[in-house]
Amino acid sequence: MTETPAASTHPWPHVFEPGDPGTPVLLLLHGTGGTERDLLPLAPRLSPGAGILSPRGPVSENGMNRWFRRLREGVFDTADVVARAGELAGFLGWAREAYGLGDRPVTAVGFSNGANIALATALLHPGELDRVVAFSGMYPLDTHPVDADLAGTRVALFNGAEDPMAPQDSVERLTGVLQSRGADVERATHPGGHGITADDLSAAALWISRVEP
Repeated sequence: MTETPAASTHPWPHVFEPGDPGTPVLLLLHGTGGTERDLLPLAPRLSPGAGILSPRGPVSENGMNRWFRRLREGVFDTADVVARAGELAGFLGWAREAYGLGDRPVTAVGFSNGANIALATALLHPGELDRVVAFSGMYPLDTHPVDADLAGTRVALFNGAEDPMAPQDSVERLTGVLQSRGADVERATHPGGHGITADDLSAAALWISRVEP
């Protein structure tokens, strides 16, 4: 799996793998300090044969790649979240054309900061992204209004009950906002903290197989 020549035509470094015909595409979104290669090993476990689109976050925080700025630990720069969600939606639109994805379904799979940008993009741009698997994500938009119609949007949330970086009250708020706008939400909580468990991966793979043709 390698970066494709077309990657140089977009400012975000990324990996693309077309996958098998008729499969969905997994949009892999790394956590803070990660790269476009961090989540690649998860793809075969989540959806064997699926296409892969894995970009690198465009924001640098003390040398660490991120998807948006934060003011301090756990406090996001909401205006930047909104702007970067628009950039990710634009990247998806570019990739559909550049790689001939057509109407292939795209499911975002994000961890931590990557989960949060996936959720923000689904909340604000459901026309570009309406399938999200969020590992250790939380509500990313603070007081920014969410008025999009999310009927048809499907979201799976996997969180640790003792995760100080994605507290349960924020996950509850996220669930409530998604459902209030019409999204279908499935949620699983494991007893640990910030991370992805083997059970999370198995449940996410089952969820992906159910929601994507």
